[in-house]
Amino acid sequence: MLQDIKPKIYDNAFRLEAPDADSRIMFVKNGAVLVRESEEGISFPAYGEIQPEDGAYTYLFSIDGTKYFLAEGVEPQRGYDYLELVTFRHKKPKHRAFAAGVAGQLYSWYTRNRFCGRCGHGMQPDTKERMMRCACCGNLVYPAIAPAVIVGVTDGDRLLMTRDKGRVYRKYALIAGFAEVGETIEETIMREVMEEAGLRVKNLKYYKSQPWPFSGALLRGFFCELDGPDTILMDKDELDEAVWVRREDIDVEFDDVSLTNEMIVYFRDGMKG
Repeated sequence: MLQDIKPKIYDNAFRLEAPDADSRIMFVKNGAVLVRESEEGISFPAYGEIQPEDGAYTYLFSIDGTKYFLAEGVEPQRGYDYLELVTFRHKKPKHRAFAAGVAGQLYSWYTRNRFCGRCGHGMQPDTKERMMRCACCGNLVYPAIAPAVIVGVTDGDRLLMTRDKGRVYRKYALIAGFAEVGETIEETIMREVMEEAGLRVKNLKYYKSQPWPFSGALLRGFFCELDGPDTILMDKDELDEAVWVRREDIDVEFDDVSLTNEMIVYFRDGMKG
């Protein structure tokens, strides 16, 4: 999946760091990140390329010791272009695509919390952890991570596959949704399947999880079995299509990016490995 970048090591521990010449500087605006594309893949400006060097730089994380920073008050470099964040899921090398996604997620959090939602005064970054603090009323704001589920509903050798309504992504997917307040993940699964497909499920089994920076979600993947009639009552406001597909008829290529894709391929291949 997108976050699986080993043998490279992603380190998101909070630090007060200053950029060095080899640090990567992330310019983010309007849902896009500044990159250069070549035959070797995507790359980001190095701090040594930045002129002038007196902008504001916020440390984000490191990958294999290379530090990544958000930039403010500095003009982007020539030879680079802004690419929409959603396009990075298929860019190479994968560790840089992942870096772009996480940088975009953190940029969104920082910019949305410049002012306190309680009293309206300016917020300041904390010096000990990744958190925004209001010196006026004491409000503390941590990065928002939304719990969500990806659900593979099975009925023997059939998998419930869907297409979401109004999305650019038109390939088959699975039932998915965000947890509501006061709801367990198990209750989220049963509610989402009932709301979107009108089906009851049982025997929930956890598969894997995935941080999805493009929506700020932490996805939990589950498989479950149909419990009762198989007639689909599709929510036409949420989905364009919801169908049962037999294992041998699933025509999906493994993309090594999304949890949804991996779960579909895992079912297609007999849920082995």
